[in-house]
Order: sequence, then C-alpha cells, then structure tokens
Amino acid sequence: MMIVYNTHRSRRGRREKASWLRLAPAAAPTCTAWPETGFLHLGGLRTALYNYIFAKKHQGSFILRLEDTDQTRLVPGAAENIEDMLEWAGVPPDESPRRGGPAGPYLQSQRLALYAQAAEALLKSGAAYLCFCSPQRLELLKKEALRNRQTPRYDNRCRSLSQAQVAQKLATDPKPAIRFRLDGEAPAFQDLVYGWNRHEVASVEGDPVILKSDGFPTYHLASVVDDHHMGISHVLRGSEWLVSTSKHLLLYQALGWQPPHFAHLPLLLNKDGSKLSKRQGDIFLEHFAATGFLPDALLDIITNCGSGFAENQMGRTLPELIAQFDLSRVTCHSALLDLEKLPEFNRLHLRRLVGDETQRCQLVGQLQALVEEAFGNQLQDREVLDPAYVERIILLRQGHICRLQDLVSPAYSYLWTRPAVGRAQLGAISEKVDIIAKRVLGLLEGPGTNLTQDVLNGELKKLSDGLEGIKHSNVMKLLRVALSGQQQGPPVAEMMVSLGPKEVRERIQKVLCS
Repeated sequence: MMIVYNTHRSRRGRREKASWLRLAPAAAPTCTAWPETGFLHLGGLRTALYNYIFAKKHQGSFILRLEDTDQTRLVPGAAENIEDMLEWAGVPPDESPRRGGPAGPYLQSQRLALYAQAAEALLKSGAAYLCFCSPQRLELLKKEALRNRQTPRYDNRCRSLSQAQVAQKLATDPKPAIRFRLDGEAPAFQDLVYGWNRHEVASVEGDPVILKSDGFPTYHLASVVDDHHMGISHVLRGSEWLVSTSKHLLLYQALGWQPPHFAHLPLLLNKDGSKLSKRQGDIFLEHFAATGFLPDALLDIITNCGSGFAENQMGRTLPELIAQFDLSRVTCHSALLDLEKLPEFNRLHLRRLVGDETQRCQLVGQLQALVEEAFGNQLQDREVLDPAYVERIILLRQGHICRLQDLVSPAYSYLWTRPAVGRAQLGAISEKVDIIAKRVLGLLEGPGTNLTQDVLNGELKKLSDGLEGIKHSNVMKLLRVALSGQQQGPPVAEMMVSLGPKEVRERIQKVLCS
C-alpha cells in the first residue's frame, strides 16, 4: 500500500492538496507528497490523517514526498516543519526525505529526469507540443478574458506551429515550455466519494503547461509521473482537484499507464461555512502545539466534524480512528469545524493521559518546565517542582482544566508562589480572622494531618460552629483568600490538599503574624 499526500502552498497563503494510496496484495509502503512551499495547517492535517488511517487500516506504510518544483515559492524551514508537525500529530511517515527509504528520492527536484522522460514521450507521440508564448502574452490573454467577463484560458496558439516554425523559434528560445494537448473526450471515472464524473476540460480550458521552461514540472505532470513510478493505486485528495482529474486521466491515457482509483475528500470549512484562511495564524499546527493543545484532540475534532465513521463521538484515539474508518462512509458534504469546541476535546484527551501512569509522568515533566518558564525567579520555594507535588496537582485538577498550561495561569499562581495577602483584606471579610485561623491550625495539628478532601470538607463545615454572626460561606471565602489571594477558585478543601499541611500551616500562620 502506498499513500501520497500533495500540498501546494505559498508563503502562508494559498495552498492545494492531494493524496494517494497504493493497495497491494501484501502490505507495501504508502506514500505522502507535500510541497516545500508552506507550513502544515488543519486542512492539510485532515487530508494527511485520512490517508494515514486508510493506509494503516490496510496494513500499509506512510511515505512523505515533498514537492519543491515551484522554486519561486519555497519557504525556508517548510520541509522540516511539515515532517516535525506530522510527527508531533502522531501520524509520522515511514519513509520521507528525512527518514529515507526505497521509494525515493522524496524531493521532486531530485526526480526531474523522470518528468523530462515523460514529457519527451508525450512530444514524440504528438500528445504534447512546445510553447514559446512569453509571460507578457499570457498575461494579456488573461486580462482580455477578464475584461470580457470570460474565464481566462490559453488560446492554444503554439499548438498549430509547423516544424519549420518550431525550429526557427528554438534558435532564439531554446528552452520553451511544454503543453499537453487536450484532445478527445475526457474519460468518465467513478470517484469513491462523488460517484461517476466527467469534466470536458478541453471545451473550457486551454492546453495546460506540464513542463516549464526551467525544466520543472507542473503539478499535473509531476503527480501522474510520481504516482505511476511509486505504484499508487488509490488517490485521496481534496475535492478542489475533482475537476482536474479528467485532465490527469487524459495524461495517463496518453502515457499508456493505468490510472489509480480516486477519492476526493470534501473541504474542511469554518463553522459558518467560510473557507479556512491561512491568514488566520491559529489554524497552523505549530500554533496549537505552542499553546498546549494535544495532537489527539486535534485528530479527534477534525474527524468528529466530518464523515467516514459510523457515528460521531468525542474522545476517539488514533487507534480507534484507524479501526472505525470506512472510506465508503465519506460523504460529499463539507466538514464544518467549530474550534470553540477544541478545549473540551482537549480536556477529554488530557484526562485520559492523566489516567495512564507513563503518560502522567511525562505530563509532570512538562508541567515542571511550564512552571519554571512562567515563574522562574518568583518561586520562593523550589519544593513546588517536586514531582510528587506536581503530580498531586495534576491528579486533583484533572477534568477541570483543558490544557496543562492552564495550571500556570494567574488563577493557579497560588500553587507555585505564595500570595501577598494583607490582614486588612481578610478583616474586610470577617473580623474574627484570628479565631478562624487558629481553628484551621488546630485542624492541621490533630491526628488527621493527612486528611483527604472528603474528610476536610466535613471538618471545614464545623469551623463556623459557635461563631455568632459568621456564615460558613464567609469562612470559606476568608480561607480561600488567605491561601490563594483570590476570591474564586477550587474548593478550599482541594486547595488545602493541593498545597499540603506544611504549606497551609505557613500561610495561615502568616495571617496571624501580619
């Protein structure tokens, strides 16, 4: 099985995508192709994910092929970012430019000889021809069409050049482009998602360039040639390529190659139906990674909002996605993504990680680093970085937080630094500060020093007994402010268990001494 995923993207601007899969009798590699012209965002991740889970469901491998044929649009670091983000997302390629493998080379700029051979074969058969039209002429054609409210198209001028005219032009322009001749009726094909399709591209489009004057191919030729030589049998890509498929089938036909099966995936849109904009910096994977969202939460939400599964449910892991995925269940309807729900997806997956001892140990290390980064020199006591303490915080707050980063927000600063609380601030809540403080200290000094949260809740309810005119709610408010410096937060009993008897005692004694 071989999967190829293609994406064409400008500098955080327009991008197109496509994916391929080869199913073999025995498990063979899968392949993914990607351009080196941009960074990975949610739309690209979704297409890559569907290819990945389709490949893995059929015991295949995932291969990354990078497209760098548009040399004017290359973005430094894009290739590394694509592989880094796929690995971060948990869908790493088995073969790629970084990892190597038998299906290489994995950079299209290193496969130019294959494209040149195919273009030459098309020239010899008459299926392609040399084009000497200048960029200026092509731009004029475009402007004229737009002025007449027509769809811009090439007028096929160079198609009718005689051999003598071609020879004459080659003398002054030895590096012309090569165009594919759109002749004949486009073959019908059965898309695995959209059903039977046929697009008469010859009647609405001019002959497309397949090899540019710089020797680099366009997407149309490169994808067909690479998929043929890599043995791709199934193509999974974005629905924006549905119309171009007829053009690709004509290329396969002209080259005498067997085309793969095609499955075009519906678009991933914003919840209001608008297109995901690459100008929204928050749709790139690096943004989600930097802000503490878990890979599994992203995979979960981008599949939950679409199709391909018997039912939509929250909390699915990657192995569950692989097991439940069914290509025949992918519909033509666009998937509407509501990112406002992402925190809830993340909360579910974070809680699942907390429940796994190995994963929880990793979370402890991550939270220690976050505390160091957020508070640094403000830490009065380095004991707050003790793994046992950090783990206790994570266990107590699981299900209440959406991201690990939430635990270093101002609302939870009391866990890592001691609040500055004045006696006047507490006196405004209750004038019996000393009595309440002493009762809490007595509670901590008793035989139940290692009180649980449930037991503490019961004991705290007794603190206001005998205190005339003092409501239990005011006692809790006073203790919350004394311990955290905040009016709101977790239950006081949980705060006390989180901080531990020693720290609670020190903070209460500070109240008495102020």
